[in-house]
Amino acid sequence: MKQYKAVNWNAPENDYALMFWEQNIKQFWIDTEYIPSKDIDSWKALSPEMRECYKKALGGLTLLDTLQSHTGMPKIIDHVESLQNKAVLAYMGMMEAIHAKSYSTIFTTVATSQDIEDIFNWVQNNKYLQFKAATIDKYYRKLAETDISKEDLFMGLCASVLLESFLFYSGFFIPLWLCGQGHMVASADIIKKIVADESIHGVFVGLLAQDVYKKLPDPQKSKEKLLALLNDLYENELKYTEEIYTDVGLTAEVKEYVRYNANKALMNLGFEPVFEVKRVNPIVLNGLNVETTQHDFFSKKSTNYEKAMEIVHLRDEDFALDTSIAI
Repeated sequence: MKQYKAVNWNAPENDYALMFWEQNIKQFWIDTEYIPSKDIDSWKALSPEMRECYKKALGGLTLLDTLQSHTGMPKIIDHVESLQNKAVLAYMGMMEAIHAKSYSTIFTTVATSQDIEDIFNWVQNNKYLQFKAATIDKYYRKLAETDISKEDLFMGLCASVLLESFLFYSGFFIPLWLCGQGHMVASADIIKKIVADESIHGVFVGLLAQDVYKKLPDPQKSKEKLLALLNDLYENELKYTEEIYTDVGLTAEVKEYVRYNANKALMNLGFEPVFEVKRVNPIVLNGLNVETTQHDFFSKKSTNYEKAMEIVHLRDEDFALDTSIAI
């Protein structure tokens, strides 16, 4: 009879699982802590082209987070031996589902029901988005087979890193760019939480991929397959960027950002960058800087736009003074 093991966090299985677990816990959040309705006036002030770009960017992000939550993380968990690593991945998978729901929270605030339906129809029929999802999903589905090779596992992990560290970022550009100019700031607080999560997801899965890479029979061949996959996704990403950003005049800047993050994905996997990056928009690069964020009294996590988590309503009797006390 097979003996089942319980995860024992008192006996470290590697030197990074607990660190990533604790960092993930520190970053925990849910979309309903935020109030994107503060952006309604800002939304109305945007041009129709900018609103369309914003909706499409978030629609694409929703698709990728959906894929990562219900397919990517569960398939990877099945092939990771460390129970502590499995726990970290399971937590990350849950957060991916929260990410996917969060975009709908923003949509519900600023868009009509018809707008939302139109965007999800666009997502389902956009050939560039569908190419992204189908390409990544192909490597995930390979992990569902009964007999897979070390290279299959390596490529599945690489697909995950490329998704989290590279493919998301063309969608992240517009909310971070607008936020840097004082627009859609409340919604951008949600986006910043998502970006912070994806950052550590890509690093963690990248470490798992590096461990597998060391055990490959022909690592150079596997690296060439990775670079071929990256190139296919990159060429598609350029076309996707042109489709959603041309009307707002940001195509060139987004492409620089795409190359920048493609290099980051490679570095997460332990490889040298391959793309030349001239200058990434500093507004977007500074999008995660929360050092100057104002804190309100009730906030649990540093942001301007969280709902108060502990509310005590004032009553008339709270203002009643005992006049019998001598002063």
